Amino acid sequence: MNTSKKLVRRTKIRYRIRKKALGTAERPRLAVFRSNKEIYAQLIDDVAGHTLAAASSRDAAIAGAKAPKVETSKKVGEALAEKAKAAGIETVTFDRGGYLYHGRVKALAEGAREKGLNF
Repeated sequence: MNTSKKLVRRTKIRYRIRKKALGTAERPRLAVFRSNKEIYAQLIDDVAGHTLAAASSRDAAIAGAKAPKVETSKKVGEALAEKAKAAGIETVTFDRGGYLYHGRVKALAEGAREKGLNF
């Protein structure tokens, strides 16, 4: 098998988190995916199986500014919080996707909190 130990470990942690973090329409799950270059965040209603709002570092407003990845992640969190407010969402369940709550993931969460999301 070609999967790295790191990926297998992250997958196990991700499934453990997903057992506890269930998103509903009133309190969706804020799911984070982090690649080497980009970061993506979605608000997901797991009951209906719909994405309610999404933001990423590839969005035109965020990708235009050349900034370090941690600062870009914070802007993604802020953009997602603004989209959530427009959709009438104030509280979410945070799903860090098996990544450590550190660096870019932490910056995204803090950016979302600063713009008014509660989790």
